[in-house]
Amino acid sequence: MIVAGSSQGGGLALVAGALVPDVAGVMADVPFLCHFSRGAEVTDEAPFREIAAYCRAHRDKVDRVFRTLSYFDCVNFAARSRAPGLFSVALMDQITPPSTVYAAHNHYAGHKEIHVYPYNAHEGGGPHHQVTQLAFLGSVLEPRAQGPATSP
Repeated sequence: MIVAGSSQGGGLALVAGALVPDVAGVMADVPFLCHFSRGAEVTDEAPFREIAAYCRAHRDKVDRVFRTLSYFDCVNFAARSRAPGLFSVALMDQITPPSTVYAAHNHYAGHKEIHVYPYNAHEGGGPHHQVTQLAFLGSVLEPRAQGPATSP
């Protein structure tokens, strides 16, 4: 089984990769739901804007807000994932700031690679990245397809 997604789906792919033990690979494209505190500090795009607005109005609850959000921060799930992982990050992405993607990638426990798209926004690498994904799928599925050697 391969888990894949983009944006919120990319974050959820990280969750599934951590919770399902026999996942063969994780493909997380511009994964959202990672490093909430950083996202709220560096972008004014929704939904991070709402987090910042709440913290601005409730300064005494900031620690509690981010402690609560940490329960489903995908960075914490990335740290539990062991399957090979393929990430993409778009450096002009205001919805999923690059630093939040790098947080998930840096904490990812399995073998991982990341493809950087300097001039792209939340669409990430788009169709160009799909070629990379197909190569990744071939690399993680090919060894499994051959299976264990059997004797006649």
